Amino acid sequence: MTQTRAASRRILLGATLLVAALIAALLSPGRATAASLQEVTGFGANPGALRMFRYVPDGLPVGRPVVVALHGCTQNASGYGTGSGWLQLADRWGFSVVLPQQQTANNASSCFNWFESGDIARGQGEAASVAQMVDRQLADTSGDPARVYVTGLSAGGGMAAVMMAAYPERFASGGIVAGLPYGCAQAAGSPWVCMYVGATQTPKQWGDRVRAARPGYAGPWPALVAFQGTADYTVKPVNMTDLVRQWTEVHGADQVADVSDSVAGYPHQVFRDAGGRAVVETYSVTGMGHGQPVDPGSGSEQCGSAGAYVLDVNLCAAYRMGRTWGLG
Repeated sequence: MTQTRAASRRILLGATLLVAALIAALLSPGRATAASLQEVTGFGANPGALRMFRYVPDGLPVGRPVVVALHGCTQNASGYGTGSGWLQLADRWGFSVVLPQQQTANNASSCFNWFESGDIARGQGEAASVAQMVDRQLADTSGDPARVYVTGLSAGGGMAAVMMAAYPERFASGGIVAGLPYGCAQAAGSPWVCMYVGATQTPKQWGDRVRAARPGYAGPWPALVAFQGTADYTVKPVNMTDLVRQWTEVHGADQVADVSDSVAGYPHQVFRDAGGRAVVETYSVTGMGHGQPVDPGSGSEQCGSAGAYVLDVNLCAAYRMGRTWGLG
């Protein structure tokens, strides 16, 4: 009888310790807690008629960064947020994500209209809608206005360049994946020429297009991180070359890389301004077609999940951007 009571006490004690451990794990401030995607309405006048989604990890402290992630054509906010790895990293590192979503009424292929003059000017169209989303997110989460970043794939990358040019005071840096320089469609005469051939512009002409988007603005300008597949036949690699020309010129840097090495086996370059600050960084993903680079897995440098236009190349672009931006 005594042995039975002792065994019962041991079982009860073990169960109590297990419950206590589970509670401690759940309450641990370092634990990444999954949330869910939420649609936000009434975030502003919304002249571009976009939808706003956001992801805020449960228990996110105030003063945390905000990442704006713009999907590519035929994609949506939820699929891009998950596939790219940004939601995974938000849980891991502790920041919130704004996910604008295009509507087919604006563009039949769900592309952001990076090529339409009425959507790329400050205070107008889709650019203004995204800026209003940023303001709403900062207000709702008490986010850090000095640590807001914008990124996107393809047409989303083109719109990320728009936001960097038209609203430079709102973004510390931008990350453009298989995207286009600001004003490329206007410089080339059409979006198709821009995508497939590129526009003939000098670095100063590229820089002048950015400066014209925010007249009288003296800086600071957002830094740039760019990714491009060398086998991309939808947005040709010349567009990353032109992004480098545009944003090095805006920052007063030269066209010669200060660092040329490799990351995960892919060519990587860094361009610094006169003060030694890295203002443009590029990854040329050898053999990759049109899409977002990801590296699915549970490793510390892995993120994302492969799918349409989200390509497993053993390098996660979101992770590399996040590390450059000091998110994790």
